[in-house]
Amino acid sequence: MAYSAEVVKRARARLAQAKEDRESENRQHLAVAYARVPRIREIDIQLRRTMAQAAQAAFLQGSDGRELLEEAKRENLELQQERAILAMENFEEGYLDDSPICDKCGGSGYIGSTMCECLTELCRQEQKKEVSVLSGSREAFNQFRLDYYPDRIDPKYGASPRTIMERNLKICRTYALTFAPSAGNLLFVGGTGLGKTFLSACIARAVADRGCSVVYESAGHLFGKLEQAKFNPTEEARRETARFTDCDLLILDDLGTEMPGQFVTAAFYTLLNDRILTGKPMVVSTNLNIDEIARRYSPQIASRLQGSFQGLTFVGEDIRVLKNRGL
Repeated sequence: MAYSAEVVKRARARLAQAKEDRESENRQHLAVAYARVPRIREIDIQLRRTMAQAAQAAFLQGSDGRELLEEAKRENLELQQERAILAMENFEEGYLDDSPICDKCGGSGYIGSTMCECLTELCRQEQKKEVSVLSGSREAFNQFRLDYYPDRIDPKYGASPRTIMERNLKICRTYALTFAPSAGNLLFVGGTGLGKTFLSACIARAVADRGCSVVYESAGHLFGKLEQAKFNPTEEARRETARFTDCDLLILDDLGTEMPGQFVTAAFYTLLNDRILTGKPMVVSTNLNIDEIARRYSPQIASRLQGSFQGLTFVGEDIRVLKNRGL
């Protein structure tokens, strides 16, 4: 899965620090061992000598070279065995283990051009932290309370708000827990305080947990960053806006709360079109219905949202108001 440049940068910094800490600890342990058991220092010097002899012997031709190589190998093995015994007798297990922070990549974070598992895990952790900061929440699906939604049938929908929201919750949970590049797009439509942002944040956290790159932005912030990149095209601005097209999942919250204008309409259409054409999933939440979207932006944008997104209608009473009433 792809991660933003900033996420990888932070993960690499953490790995480099962990590598430095491990090497510093190894040096400290070795200094203690040399002081406590001087023979270990002598062995290490002899080991370096036998390794140099083995390297020289490898270049010699004939039986002389083979004999010198075998002799160096035997001496090296005997020295290693003596060192292991001294370490076992004088120190706790693993005290003189000088293995790298990662046995697979040596702490570089890459095996050839492929990201190692150690760096991938750090990227996943950084992604989760970034999503939590951007969404400003720690919501989880199991915290979504259906009891806030009336259980009586609403003639307008032919079902109760609770039944409708229970279905929405199931769709969102399945979407997040089985997320893949082919997951498709979701459009949340409904009034204020009905759980759109809550479920958006739940999806963001769950998808990030799967190791995918997630960008969670309010419409106002996203279009503001796109406008800044257009009229003040710095490298930093370019990297920032590239996240919107490159990430595995883009979540655009509160569409319709940004300042309207020609730039916003054009930028939204371009972003929407790019992600649809490349098959990169989006989740969009808005208080506007499709007709209002067509009037505010354009009929083309409304058509894209209708044709390429699975629409989920959020119904019920404003949960914030209910909470203020102590319900």
